[in-house]
Amino acid sequence: MHHILSILLVLFISFSVSAQVAVSGEQKKWHKITVTVDGPETDEQHDHNPFLHYRMDVTFRHDSVSYLVPGYYAADGNAGNTSATGGNKWKAHLSPDFTGEWSYSISFREGANVALADNPREGEAVSKVDGLSGKFQVSASNKTGRDLRSKGRLLFHNRQYPVWAETGEFFYKNGTDAPENLLSYADFDGTFHQDGHKDNMVKTWEPHLKDWKAGDPTWKDGKGKALIGAINYLASEGLNAFSFLTLNIIGDDQNVFPYVIYDNFERIDVSKMDQWEVVFEHGDHMGMFLHFKTGEVENQVLLDGGDLGIQRKLYYRELIARFGHHLALNWNMGEENGKWGKNWKKPYQTTKQRLDMARYFFENDPYRHHVVIHNGQQYYDLLGPDSKYTGISLQTSKPDFREVYPATRRWVDLSGNQFNQWAVAVDEPGDAQHSLLPDEDDAKHDMARQNALWGSLMAGAWGTEWYFGYKHAHSDLTCEDWRSRDLFWDQCRYLLEFVATENVPLPGMKPANELTSGDQDWVLARENDTYLVLLKLGEKTANQLKVGTGDYSVRWFNPRTGQFAGKAGKSKSGMVDLSNPPSEVEMDWVVLVERE
Repeated sequence: MHHILSILLVLFISFSVSAQVAVSGEQKKWHKITVTVDGPETDEQHDHNPFLHYRMDVTFRHDSVSYLVPGYYAADGNAGNTSATGGNKWKAHLSPDFTGEWSYSISFREGANVALADNPREGEAVSKVDGLSGKFQVSASNKTGRDLRSKGRLLFHNRQYPVWAETGEFFYKNGTDAPENLLSYADFDGTFHQDGHKDNMVKTWEPHLKDWKAGDPTWKDGKGKALIGAINYLASEGLNAFSFLTLNIIGDDQNVFPYVIYDNFERIDVSKMDQWEVVFEHGDHMGMFLHFKTGEVENQVLLDGGDLGIQRKLYYRELIARFGHHLALNWNMGEENGKWGKNWKKPYQTTKQRLDMARYFFENDPYRHHVVIHNGQQYYDLLGPDSKYTGISLQTSKPDFREVYPATRRWVDLSGNQFNQWAVAVDEPGDAQHSLLPDEDDAKHDMARQNALWGSLMAGAWGTEWYFGYKHAHSDLTCEDWRSRDLFWDQCRYLLEFVATENVPLPGMKPANELTSGDQDWVLARENDTYLVLLKLGEKTANQLKVGTGDYSVRWFNPRTGQFAGKAGKSKSGMVDLSNPPSEVEMDWVVLVERE
């Protein structure tokens, strides 16, 4: 009898322990898998702050890799739908990069500010939770097409062009940089709607309600449809990126922040974060790169005076824990960051503070996502072996976009001569007043197309995002309808389809403008193999491209229509005639020359 009771007791203990952990999500490669733990019962506003004084970390292991993933407080585990502020659920997310058996082990600690300690074993173990472990199986993904789960994680380090971990293909982005206050959305939970801080700027995204489709995600019985529809619209136009601020307290909009209230930086709004996650996850499924802008010029010293203190570490840890599993993203340390010239009078972050932010993500993001910063201040102080930046987010300031090409070339070349090749994206081409105009103000978009869209590609950027000037309707702060630039999105799609369909080998190509006899052409070349030439607006004159010996095909691509024009030509002489476009001699043309 005693033996039977012992067996029953062991079985009961095993059941009780295993019941504290649930593994959910599609257990497939690159899919989001969630470990949920029954941990301490608490609340967002509990005196014993759950975001600071508890620390959950989960170590996920496979034969090939090990990831230390930060966990987070999740209230009742379904707060995005219930708006719960309290509960005993704690979560961590994995996006596994291998099939087969994975194991997890949970560290759960308690102590003053233990969540932010450099030593993950600081504090005291939380009984019945710390040390829990288990295993699960991961099979191959069944996703195809735009869905990022068919492509894998986007890898950047020391690459001018990022590549997909699953397919090995490089990625070229084109998407929206505006509105920066995308997440200032009426359907999200939170106090920002009526806290007296620019409440009139909260968006409905109503023009995109018609783009939501049956089966798309929502929260709280149908909320979120318009913003989900907006992402659907971008995907339907062939775009593959969008950006957003996650903290604009004291900034231009003041409605976007992860906190419960505007002026307390140590309490996270769990339900609002869950709702943000619905939007970001839909972005993954629709093929979107996520550009997280973690701050702006006005609030660069808001947290800890710009230092890496309690407030800033908490903010970054929560971003990593809740959103770091996404497959294609960058952490932008600050929009328009630093000191802008000798006459700058506003508070700004120092070089050490700028470097410390990037180092934090390098050391704490288990997936080592792309880390960038935006000018403002130029990037010279961030070059060198101590920098953990893997690229930059470039802004220019001329309404005709003429700075895009030389600025991109400068930073691609400078970083290439240093310890780490940066991936350079042109994320705010143009100027603050105008930049990418609405179609009703500029239906042709000639300068944006030539100098920024194609200019950034020809200079070696890995992509472009589009800013909307504040002197026009549908601006960087007021836009709720991405169809305001519908005609230009077609031209972006033409470029993306051209690069993909023609298998243009961008990672192996270098600027080589000296290969043409014209002084206005932009050239990318993989010599003796592939040449890409942009002939700019203006009447064409006698002009030749110097190529290697052998036979080459010559095709003329119209960037305004997305079509090749005329008959493919041939070259056998080592020189290609560029002086006779098939039509519209005064317009811009792209010439693709390939060795046969």
